[in-house]
Amino acid sequence: MIALVRIALRRPYTFVVLALVILIIGPLAALRTPVDIFPDIRIPVVAIVWQYTGLMPEQMAGRITTQSQRALTTTVNDIEHIEATSYNGLGIIKVFFQPGADIRLANAQITAISQTQLKQMPPSTTPPLILNYNASTVPIIQLALSGSGLSEQTLADLGLTTVRTPLVTVPAPPFPCPMAASCGRCRSISTRKRCRRAGCPARMSPMRLPRRT
Repeated sequence: MIALVRIALRRPYTFVVLALVILIIGPLAALRTPVDIFPDIRIPVVAIVWQYTGLMPEQMAGRITTQSQRALTTTVNDIEHIEATSYNGLGIIKVFFQPGADIRLANAQITAISQTQLKQMPPSTTPPLILNYNASTVPIIQLALSGSGLSEQTLADLGLTTVRTPLVTVPAPPFPCPMAASCGRCRSISTRKRCRRAGCPARMSPMRLPRRT
């Protein structure tokens, strides 16, 4: 520190010029620096959304999401960690990758193993929805629908077909499908009479889930 003071006393013009340069460049840098409340964190994430109407959360976790996670750990490269959540008829798996991972290769591997796993899933399981985003992606708009005399399923249909469709033209990340919609809670129903007795929606067809260990 003392040496710096001595140099400044010996060469005052040098430090005056440095101070002027900082005074000029500082405001320019501050004005030109991009500002974002949501900084870009380049940690790629892939979300896998499995759907199966009628499965309770514990069944969704045991029959679909757990099997999918095990397969991902053996076939997909550069995984940092995996998070999974199960709902009624819905299973969401988030795969976090190492910084700098090739997201195109990861997409290809996840799609391939998901298609292969369909044979091991319950009958009539559809291929999952695969979404790409990064760790800095956060929900910006949360929209709740309500209506007097309308059922939860009706509101979900209105949100999916009437509200969500015009929003896809907004320059933004993809809009997910409505959540928390009633999708039926009948586990093993073989006749329409038993289905009506259990309180399933009228348009929900009876189904019987196979027993698996």
